[in-house]
Formats: sequence, structure tokens, C-alpha cells
Amino acid sequence: MLSTRISRRALTLGLATIPAGLGVARVFGASTNGADAAAAASEGLTHTSESIHQEVTFKASRRQVYEALTSARQFDALTRLSDGLSLVTAPGAKPTAISPEVGGSFVLFGGYITGRHLEMVPDERLVQAWRAGHWKAGDYSVVKFTLTAEGAGCKLLLDHRGFPEGQGKSLAYGWGVHYWEPLAKLLAQG
Repeated sequence: MLSTRISRRALTLGLATIPAGLGVARVFGASTNGADAAAAASEGLTHTSESIHQEVTFKASRRQVYEALTSARQFDALTRLSDGLSLVTAPGAKPTAISPEVGGSFVLFGGYITGRHLEMVPDERLVQAWRAGHWKAGDYSVVKFTLTAEGAGCKLLLDHRGFPEGQGKSLAYGWGVHYWEPLAKLLAQG
């Protein structure tokens, strides 16, 4: 019986950390009353971290979108279509490199973005430990791309969490101008 209580409590605390904008906490009935908040605080939990959730639809298949995100050649072309071109052409810039394997590393935008693949499910999901070059050593965030079919196109859901405090607005903007806009251009080129 004790394990059931712990599991329910862990579930309730876990659901309470889901951003309210997703509406999930309400669906599952997670409570955020004062007693729960006090219990969470005593366990070291906080509810103040930022996260980014974006949804973008492309006129391309899930396979095409996945390949653009996981192919060094295609991602380099994407970078050259974005505002990040100066990062790629700057003196000392590193070439775009993307490992095709889980646990493998990636180097994007001339080395400004680096990380490792945590999960790779072709044409469905890509999860990465992701960091920007100006972050403190050891700071990594988690980026999850989920791809679903939407008519003849692909709907991409981005969830980005765990980034340093205060970076959310800049990162949210960056996803649009450095990823989504140039990705749409790249996919339109065929």
C-alpha cells in the first residue's frame, strides 16, 4: 500500500510540473494547492523553470523533416538559409557535423550549438541534449522534436526545457528564425 501512495504522489507532483499551457495538469486533475506546493518545496522541487513548446507544419513528409534535422549536409544547407550564416563562415567556425547514432554528437551553426542525441526514432522523434556556446560549462537543455503526419505534410512539435534561466525569449525567437524559416525554405527546394 505504501508504494501505491508514493506512486500516486510522484505522479501528482510530476503532473503539477507540466506547463499549464498544455492543459494536461487539468485533464489529470493534478492539484496545485498550498499543501502540495509546501510539500514540493520541502522536497526541493521548483515550479519556476521556463520551457518552450512550438508547433510548426511543413509541406513535406516526416521523413524529409527528420532527415533535414539529422543529416549534416542538409542541416548545413539549412544553416546557410538562416540568419546563422555568419556563424558558419566566421573565422574558426566548426563544420556542421551530426552523428547518425544515439549517443553521437552534433555540431551546428559553426559550433555555436552542440550536444548529443539521446533518442532517435526515424521519422517520428528526435531527443537531444542541447547547449548554446555562451552557456556555462556543463549546462545542457533537452530538446525534443516529435513528427506527426498532417495531411500530405508534417507537423513538428518542439519541446525545449532545462535551459538556463532568462534564455527562453531568445531561444523561442531563435527556433523560428534559425530552424523553422530556413527549414521551410530548404524543404521547398526539394
